[in-house]
Amino acid sequence: MRNVAVLLAGGVGTRIGLEIPKQLLKIAGRTILEHTLAALDSHPSVDEVIVMMAPGHLDAVRAIVDTGGYTKVSAILEGRGTRNDTTQAALAAIGETECHVLFHDAVRPLVSPRIITECFQALEEFDAVDVAIPSADTIIEVTEQNTIAEIPPRAMLRRGQTPQAFKNSTIRAAYEVANADPDFVATDDCTVVLRYTPDVPITVVAGDERNMKVTEPIDVYLADKLFQLTVKDRPDPHTDEEYAELLTGKTVVVFGGSYGIGADIARIAEAAGARVFTFSRSGTGTHVERRADIAAAAAQVLAAAGSVDYVVNTAGVLPRGELVETTEETVYAATEINYLAPVFIAQEFFPALRDSKGSLLLFTSSSYTRGRGGYSLYSSAKAAVVNLTQALADEWAADGVRVNCVNPERTGTPMRTKAFGQEPEGTLLDSDTVARTSLDVLVSNQTGHIIDVRKDDPLSLT
Repeated sequence: MRNVAVLLAGGVGTRIGLEIPKQLLKIAGRTILEHTLAALDSHPSVDEVIVMMAPGHLDAVRAIVDTGGYTKVSAILEGRGTRNDTTQAALAAIGETECHVLFHDAVRPLVSPRIITECFQALEEFDAVDVAIPSADTIIEVTEQNTIAEIPPRAMLRRGQTPQAFKNSTIRAAYEVANADPDFVATDDCTVVLRYTPDVPITVVAGDERNMKVTEPIDVYLADKLFQLTVKDRPDPHTDEEYAELLTGKTVVVFGGSYGIGADIARIAEAAGARVFTFSRSGTGTHVERRADIAAAAAQVLAAAGSVDYVVNTAGVLPRGELVETTEETVYAATEINYLAPVFIAQEFFPALRDSKGSLLLFTSSSYTRGRGGYSLYSSAKAAVVNLTQALADEWAADGVRVNCVNPERTGTPMRTKAFGQEPEGTLLDSDTVARTSLDVLVSNQTGHIIDVRKDDPLSLT
């Protein structure tokens, strides 16, 4: 049965105090609407997406769809004055043919693929599905005089979220009855089914605390931080045969390719049939912190191969020590190698990546989430790389260039050994695992993502 996702984007953002709808506010390098649209459009169970947008702002959605390559969007329509009217306008566009319909708030950009999957799976058994999470707070019911009337048992209470999903015939029948009620009012679609077709059981799918709704000004800040900290879905791992199919004849450039993760990326890509160019200080005398060296590398690759499909930067240094005791030479070296190098690489290789619709892959560290004593230069530079990744993904989306960042857990590399010495066997990721995940990200359609690679992740096991 056809699965239709309806993106409800009719809000105007009055509580946030904006002149534009809140769903067009940018967080983590993209509009809130685009983050949500990407989650729906990329989900394998979604066959079609209908966007219901606030009147006067449909052109902004059309531009997002055109530049972002969201192929499942079948219609961009004006929302109505109320949530219920907007739902009915979407149902009118869908028609009477039976299908599964999933409604999701545009201002819940952190919806997970798991929630979407489980909503559609639940529709195989039930006609209506809600998404909710347990309440950590005690919920009280108050009177008109603002005194407590009742305190329901918390164990039986849930906080509702979206998506909500229905068989098309079920939600249409509920609204048909509701429209005959002169006092009809409801804040969501499950309420309509519960109130006007009470014989229809509504099952509940477990939501997620991160699936927050951006409503108040503080929500914008929280959502932006959650995007930085959220583990993005890693692309599926590829076999050697799949790598060969994807990489044969492609040109891959790796900075920091003489050892560690960079060397493993180069080795796997070359075995898959890619033409690989590696640059490093020890191998080719390339100083990534020097723009002239990066420009020379780009010229060399283009002269030899004629194009560039993928660029990876794994070069980095890990200085340790208190900042007040750090020499000026170390300050400059760490900042230039860990941050200016990715900037120069992005600038110098953008024209080639634009021509090939290629991909740039950068690397960060878990220390980007919080500056740690003894790592001030390293962690601050890695936080900057994360922001650079998200900004470039936004800037380059219209040109078809993808930019992502891999965040590996502690990995057994020469750089780490130099900084920390030998560590207990089995406590570190191996660089081959990180390299394979890096290639999976590099060849995927994702952009603007920060991908964690963890030792306890089943996909990281070798």
